[in-house]
This record gives sequence, structure tokens and C-alpha cells, in this order.
Amino acid sequence: MILDIKKAGDPVLKEVCAPVKHIDKSLRALLDDMAETMRKADGVGIAAPQIGKAIRAVVIDAGDGLHELINPEITFKEGTVKETEGCLSVPNYYGEVQRFARVKVKFLNRWGKQKHLTAEGLLSRCIQHELDHLNGQMFIDIAENLTYREGDKK
Repeated sequence: MILDIKKAGDPVLKEVCAPVKHIDKSLRALLDDMAETMRKADGVGIAAPQIGKAIRAVVIDAGDGLHELINPEITFKEGTVKETEGCLSVPNYYGEVQRFARVKVKFLNRWGKQKHLTAEGLLSRCIQHELDHLNGQMFIDIAENLTYREGDKK
């Protein structure tokens, strides 16, 4: 099911999200809906608060398949890189954001199993961007050279 994507200014986007306490079929259905919503919007990641749920869950597909991260936590970070980002919750706006070049993240998968992932490039950037959402921060809060491009889908 395609869900409504909350836009900048919606209070849920400023909330620090609660940890997921129970992984069940309703959460798995939510993850499926989040992935479908992200793809329909031509995004590469979406966090639960972006669809109105203040819980610590994100889905990402940076071109290497779908990653579902529940209660994600960055455990290692190194290097820095500055690149342009956009956000489904801030359509048509883009800005340069400095992020860590490489991160390691631990999280639970859709079955409650603890996993670890090492990421660099776009996947690393997406993880950091989506985890910011879980802490009530949006890329426009930290971006430099924010610009508006009319007509872009995102």
C-alpha cells in the first residue's frame, strides 16, 4: 500500500523516535508498505516518521537491494565526504551535506535477528540520512547551499 509521505513542517518529523519493542506481522507489513512507497516516489530511502510513525525503522535501496533496519545504531564511522542530498519530505530542495564516508551499523532485521552492515558511498549516506530522521533531524537542518529545483519528482 502506498502511504502518505509527511512533508517538512509536520511535527512527527521533529520527534526522536521510540525503539521498536515488538517485531510482528504488522511491522513487517509496514516495512513492505514503506518500501513500496519509497519506490513509487523514486526515493532511495524512507524512515518511519516520514510516513507518520515515530518508531526506529527505515528501509533503503541504494541500488544493491532492499535493506530493512529496525532499531539501527551506527557503531563505527570514518572519513568524511560532502555530496548533494534531497529528501522525499522536502520535495525539490537539494543541498550539500557532509557525512561520514564509511559506517558500520547494527540493527534488527524483519525477523528480530541482530545484523551488522558495513557501508560506503550512497548506502552509507542513505543510512546516515535516514537515521537522522529517527532523531528528529532533517537534511535541511544541516545542508549547505540549499537550492530549489522546480519540477523534480523528489
